[in-house]
Amino acid sequence: MQDLAGKHIVLGLTGGIACYKSAELCRLLIKSGATVQVVMTEAAEQFITPVTMQALSGRPVYGSQWDTREPNNMPHINLSREADAIVLAPCSADFIARLVQGRADELLSLLCLARPRETVPLLLAPAMNREMWSHPAMQRNLAQVQADGAIALGVGTGDQACGETGDGRMLEPIQLLEDIVAFFQPKVLAGQRVLVTAGPTFEALDPIRGITNHSSGKMGFAIARAAREAGAEVTLIAGPVHQTTPRGVRRVDVLSAQGMLESTLGNAQDATVFVATAAVADWRPASHSEQKIKKDGSGQPPVLHFVENPDILATVAKTPRAQSGALFCVGFAAESENLVAHASAKRERKGIPLLVGNIGPLTFGQDHNSLLLVDSDGVRELPRATKLALARQLVAEIAARLPARRPP
Repeated sequence: MQDLAGKHIVLGLTGGIACYKSAELCRLLIKSGATVQVVMTEAAEQFITPVTMQALSGRPVYGSQWDTREPNNMPHINLSREADAIVLAPCSADFIARLVQGRADELLSLLCLARPRETVPLLLAPAMNREMWSHPAMQRNLAQVQADGAIALGVGTGDQACGETGDGRMLEPIQLLEDIVAFFQPKVLAGQRVLVTAGPTFEALDPIRGITNHSSGKMGFAIARAAREAGAEVTLIAGPVHQTTPRGVRRVDVLSAQGMLESTLGNAQDATVFVATAAVADWRPASHSEQKIKKDGSGQPPVLHFVENPDILATVAKTPRAQSGALFCVGFAAESENLVAHASAKRERKGIPLLVGNIGPLTFGQDHNSLLLVDSDGVRELPRATKLALARQLVAEIAARLPARRPP
């Protein structure tokens, strides 16, 4: 997806071994549609060459405030005025201190100081040793630079080049890309608390086998990501799926429909929006064998008895908060035929303001989908697109339907 189409990013590199990740970040930014102008400090050039960054960005790299390529000899002015954002990745402890002090004796810090703060945001991807990261002076500087308007994207945890392990690693390029894309998305759900269920449930027959379905969880995870991009605090309750948790989203893993119900009811107490995308099993075995059910040689299959699972969406929709309008409920219907009729009937039956329908066999496990929005005004289709693009459209639709008030 060209999530950054039309955006011009100044990518600043400061001194640190994490510069090797900056090459991949530059590539990802361009792949997402952005143009990238690289600016490097002298220390950064000890870790990666300007030649490498020029090859990846397709633009000459800047490193000196005295660069005569600029007709007015003011690269710190020209480069900052052209940018939609300045991203410092990696941003060293020393450079954060320089930002706090307002130092301006080399091009990158000068450019950051000279940027129009109201229109050119400054995003920091810190990178340093774990002891440096936790040092009080470093944390004071980070707090101050954020108070001055910069946005810190956080750090990762794990093995460090020095051989130690802990906090302070620069986030991975794909994580930084997700954060940068999220930064530019409209914050239509700012102040909202969104609860999303996603994926299938698994109803065990015995310790080995059980009943489930083909849901991959991709649509629900895309909605969780889109809601977070839109400024919401997001909790994602996921059945057994192999999907990466979106950045900034709190994830709760469950297995069965009963487990999903319990987790959903607990988290719904604080939510303002509930989006039920999970493909919850309608039935579960009446009993669970403690040992594997084996063939007995008779050629006859075992007789299985089933009981109906609780309806999670209907249960939440009947809670006092949902009935009062404090919790806006959105349901999903995965059908195999007669989508309009089944989806419309399901919305009425569940008693919810908005239901989203799709044809299950055409979407399970796929990266693309098409959605049918069903509400009291009728039916409208969102044409086939990537699930993330559809999730962003759905988030905008939800935001437009919310009461014009802050959440309680």
